[in-house]
Amino acid sequence: MEIRCEHCNAKLNIPDEKIPSNQRIAVHCPKCKARLTLDSSTAGPGTSSNAMDTGPSRNPIGDTAKAYMAEGSALEFFEEDVRLALVADTDSEHREKIKQALENLGYTYVAGEDTNQAISKMRFHTFELVIIADQFDGVDLGQSPVLQYLNHLAMSIRRKIFVVLTGDAFNTMDHMMAFALSANLVVNRRDLDKLEGILKNAVFDNEKFYKVFMDTLSEIGKA
Repeated sequence: MEIRCEHCNAKLNIPDEKIPSNQRIAVHCPKCKARLTLDSSTAGPGTSSNAMDTGPSRNPIGDTAKAYMAEGSALEFFEEDVRLALVADTDSEHREKIKQALENLGYTYVAGEDTNQAISKMRFHTFELVIIADQFDGVDLGQSPVLQYLNHLAMSIRRKIFVVLTGDAFNTMDHMMAFALSANLVVNRRDLDKLEGILKNAVFDNEKFYKVFMDTLSEIGKA
């Protein structure tokens, strides 16, 4: 669906599969942040329309959207070229350190306030990086529904997401521990002040590895 914000005239392309069918949903314009309401019941695939700021919808929303959209909130949409990073951590001090590191590296920080919200945001958006803290929402990483959700994604999708786990028991950049937990990187919380440099190097190494991997798949016709 293509819509145009009546406040700033920005054009926003929203993938049809991201919009619950036959619903009215609230979104935020990524440019001016104005609240807009879309009615997908009157718009087919590829529809172009103006979005009206008509306030919250009174219609029921789908189960996936319901888990994401708390009362009075709006579904977020981001411009196509932004690099999204989801952070699932309930400690405000840790979140601030992580946010600063991510923004310095060019990511757009997105907070997952609880398990349902974190998983729902991953259903709606494509994240390049996901950071999950041990004891997020009171759950050990070994039982984390957020990590389980990531590990059940198709491999072609999962390998495009750089997953970082943080906790007090980790040795930062312990590759065997990261492998055992199906993550790309583990970081001890005491090293969050150095997260920017740690992430920069780890993501670079990961991208270099997968470039070789994808080039090899292309050569054998399996990419």
